[in-house]
Amino acid sequence: MTRPPTAAQRRIVDAADPVTGRLKGTEAQLAALVGRGLAFRHPRPPRDHFLTPAGHRLRETPGDSGPAAAAEGPAPAASGVFAARAGGEEGTEEGPARLREVRGAWQGLMELRRMTRPDGATDLPCAWERTHLVQAAALALEAAGHRPARAEGGGGYRIRTTPQPEAVAVHEPDPGALRACAATLEKAGWQVGEHTEPRTGARYVLASPRRT
Repeated sequence: MTRPPTAAQRRIVDAADPVTGRLKGTEAQLAALVGRGLAFRHPRPPRDHFLTPAGHRLRETPGDSGPAAAAEGPAPAASGVFAARAGGEEGTEEGPARLREVRGAWQGLMELRRMTRPDGATDLPCAWERTHLVQAAALALEAAGHRPARAEGGGGYRIRTTPQPEAVAVHEPDPGALRACAATLEKAGWQVGEHTEPRTGARYVLASPRRT
């Protein structure tokens, strides 16, 4: 289990540039944040450090940054347990708090795209998304307001892995909602195509991150 950030680390995260997520601190402090997955070092000079999506979520989570709060640990989103819903999860919560978490995660991902592209563009998926296909697709859909399926069944999207190395399958029983999911992913920089299950005849969307 990941240890909660220290009070000093929390202060560095809270002081990050509100737009770029750029961090200031000693090399040791910044390296510790990188080790916790809260920051990354930009590959190009001057090789500054910036918040990752998890770091952005931590900064947007209210809470005391003093010793007592550090001992108790951060809120769930701050501790890195946030996960976009791929559909079929049990005990999911909804409401303003969840909306804030999703919005913060999406903004953090857009910043990660911007900072890891030579031209600073955010229209194409970044390397993290290519190694976390289900999570990335789920975040794009949830951030756009699509409804994930519940564990007990019913409507809503479900995202699953496929034999293809860089593709996920999006299932949604409602044809209109399935097309809407495809449109959202395409807008988020994914290449999409609608297909039919050979055995069941059910339609699904195959999506993969675009490279150009």
